[in-house]
Amino acid sequence: MTKKIFWEDPYLTQLDTLTTSVKDTDVTVEQTIFFPFSGGQESDYGTIGDRRVLQARTEGREIVYTLENGHGLKPGDQVSMKIDWERRYKLMRLHFAAEIVLELVYQKLGPIRKAGAHIAQDKARIDFEWDENISKVFPVIQKEALGMIEANQEIISAFSDEEKEKRYWEIRGFAKVPCGGTHLKKTGEIGEIELKRKNPGKGKERIEIYVSGNSISFAPDPAKLQPLLSFPGSDGL
Repeated sequence: MTKKIFWEDPYLTQLDTLTTSVKDTDVTVEQTIFFPFSGGQESDYGTIGDRRVLQARTEGREIVYTLENGHGLKPGDQVSMKIDWERRYKLMRLHFAAEIVLELVYQKLGPIRKAGAHIAQDKARIDFEWDENISKVFPVIQKEALGMIEANQEIISAFSDEEKEKRYWEIRGFAKVPCGGTHLKKTGEIGEIELKRKNPGKGKERIEIYVSGNSISFAPDPAKLQPLLSFPGSDGL
């Protein structure tokens, strides 16, 4: 089973790894930094061995990467995996902005029910089953979210059950939530947020979430991050 390095270090942009299986255009690898579509968060963009990844999907607890035809890889090949850092970081910021907004909605509107969510590079959205105009709570949600962002609070991300690969994020004093996405280290990395309301249908409300181009806190420069090397017999993870 693929070791998911994107949980251990979601800021890593390049990884040397080995292919473990190859079936036509589908490839699995020993270790990965390439997040697949999961939990509403879109997958990373990038390459494996300089071959573009067309799709990244989960099959049970395994991750399968679909490459272009004629990739020429075989099991046991050493390959370098690279991800589009600008996209990854925007997804991380939008993801955590949505996490904070969702928890604040639960706190303010009690019995409201989430109907779905999606995190893309341009915006995040959360759908609810709700009969009222949800934008009524936007001022208080935006104010409290901004307060958390300005406080630059630590975001804890860890396993609740490592064997079953169940993970969570936590901001002490605010919330502890099951989630297997890629998370920021500090709330200040989110930047300013903007909320928009949409009405997808009767009894449905949608919050669209946007983040500004600038983060309040410093985020690691991917150009300065060192690739993680880990092959059999090495001192890797």
